[in-house]
Amino acid sequence: MDLDVVNMFVIAGGTLAIPILAFVASFLLWPSALIRIYYWYWRRTLGMQVRYAHHEDYQFCYSFRGRPGHKPSILMLHGFSAHKDMWLSVVKFLPKSLHLVCVDMPGHEGTTRSSLDDLSIAGQVKRIHQFVECLKLNKKPFHLIGTSMGGHVAGVYAAYYPSDVCSLSLVCPAGLQYSTDNPFVQRLKELEESAAIQKIPLIPSTPEEMSEMLQLCSYVRFKVPQQILQGLVDVRIPHNSFYRKLFLEIVNEKSRYSLHENMDKIKVPTQIIWGKQDQVLDVSGADILAKSISNSQVEVLENCGHSVVMERPRKTAKLIVDFLASVHNTDNKKLN
Repeated sequence: MDLDVVNMFVIAGGTLAIPILAFVASFLLWPSALIRIYYWYWRRTLGMQVRYAHHEDYQFCYSFRGRPGHKPSILMLHGFSAHKDMWLSVVKFLPKSLHLVCVDMPGHEGTTRSSLDDLSIAGQVKRIHQFVECLKLNKKPFHLIGTSMGGHVAGVYAAYYPSDVCSLSLVCPAGLQYSTDNPFVQRLKELEESAAIQKIPLIPSTPEEMSEMLQLCSYVRFKVPQQILQGLVDVRIPHNSFYRKLFLEIVNEKSRYSLHENMDKIKVPTQIIWGKQDQVLDVSGADILAKSISNSQVEVLENCGHSVVMERPRKTAKLIVDFLASVHNTDNKKLN
């Protein structure tokens, strides 16, 4: 073989080896950085742009796609200790014609975190309303979606700002009162009584605890490599003290601002989505909501746990699109 050809293959091989070695090094040494790059790439691929909005000295971080039009805009509120990018798996299956906005909840990711901030559900509802006002999102009523803690906030928001919201999707929302405690809630009460609150299952500090949390929240058993588990922990550990404070605030809240106390005030068409095998918030919550919200419909997903958005993103997106079409008398084809 000609020497120049051999040299060409050597150079080409070396060029390819550099990004491969960089990827392997990142995976082994800096998995948290790799996770951030992954989300950045996914946002870019899906056309989601990151922006910041300010209310006085408070900063909101959000991502969006599309522009307001004749169809309702969609505001998406994530759950406890998550961030705006958790919605990307659903965004992937939503029509590009829709105007989507995913915001980091108060104190999460790029949104301001302050020790003086009110972390109660009432405080979070107030902050989200400030965000809505900043973007003038309520210039026309929008569709509001929330999951878990975000569902709690979304439900109370719809009750207190009815003119802002034209329809609502609650995905296994928190904030309801049950006649009996499920094993997860029983475990939380035992931890609180024994003063072992540092061991809250939803706030992992080791790869093993992260794996246990994923099993708690998901019916589907994801096979996650140890390095990725470590990366997920590394991303969260700097924020764990905040998560504990927030968790205790919302779990112990028994005010008039809870979803349970306000569900009968929700008058907009409401979609309730729940995983049948939810171990965190019992699926019976769907019936509790349906009995109090007159204009509601329930969708219970088989073989699905608490992390509905992650486990069944395609189905979730389809349910949302079908619901919007039925409520706003819009043909599904017009949403695509």
